[in-house]
Amino acid sequence: MKDQGRALKKRTGGRRRRTTKKRKHQLGREPTETRVGDTVLKTVDTRGNTRTVRAISIDHASVAVDDETRSADIEGVAENPANPNYVRRNIITKGALIETSEGTARVTSRPGQDGQVNAVLEE
Repeated sequence: MKDQGRALKKRTGGRRRRTTKKRKHQLGREPTETRVGDTVLKTVDTRGNTRTVRAISIDHASVAVDDETRSADIEGVAENPANPNYVRRNIITKGALIETSEGTARVTSRPGQDGQVNAVLEE
């Protein structure tokens, strides 16, 4: 169980012990590493009887060019500041530079949480 609770140390450096057990809603999930490929979406149940859509793999992006938005095919990942290894594995995250049919674009959405890729064309 991955905990997303408070820090385990006090400001003074002392140890902070748990007052309650771990709860189901404190669970974290493994990161969705969205890859370049045929579009595969996954729905995940979340708190409050709602659902989110995650992109497991995706092959197109909505690219903002000047004042309009165009749908472009993703050819690959050019650069990813989150992790250099993601470039070799073609994993898309927010802030990644992707090669598209419109040109090189920077991803502005979070594909692992939004289920889509939005990007802005780089000059």
